[in-house]
Formats: sequence, C-alpha cells, structure tokens
Amino acid sequence: MRRAGKLLLISGLTYCLAGLGVYLGMRQPPDAFSRAAAAFPAGLIFATMPAETLWKLARAGKLQPGDPAPDFTLPTADKTSEVQLSSHRGVRPVMLIFGSYT
Repeated sequence: MRRAGKLLLISGLTYCLAGLGVYLGMRQPPDAFSRAAAAFPAGLIFATMPAETLWKLARAGKLQPGDPAPDFTLPTADKTSEVQLSSHRGVRPVMLIFGSYT
C-alpha cells in the first residue's frame, strides 16, 4: 500500500509539473508557443490537461471595461501605408473588427 501511495504522489507531482510547463509555455508569444507545442503530440496535451482552462488563464489580458485600448500600428488594406490607433484617439470613433468576412 505504501508503494501505491508513493506512485500516486509521484504521478500527481509529475502531472502538476507538466501542467505548469504547459501553462508557462502558453504565456510565451504565440510563435514561441507554437514551436514548442509542435514538439509534443497535441492529443496528449489536450487529452490529459485542462488545456482550455490553462489557455484562458495564460492568455488573459489585464484590460478592464473602460480602459483605453493599447496602441498598435497596422497596415492599411492596400498595404501602402500604416495606421496607428493613437493617431485617432480623441479625433474620431474607431471600430475594431476581429474576424474574417470571407
């Protein structure tokens, strides 16, 4: 019985350390995380870890309702110039649309 308890403890600690590793990996920039995740079988991570919960915790932002949007620069649709969000602050309303129309 003591051997089974030790095995259970070691298994639990290994699982927790693996979960911590996945969580810390998810906190990296997307390109770094995707390179690291490519080295592991995706089914193993998603079948054994609460991946969605870890992802939501790791990628949660710090913005609250009413906070100003962080500044960023994006290319225009025709890719001839760039637009910076802060250049429109206080001048005109800006709508950000995330997604695809195709």
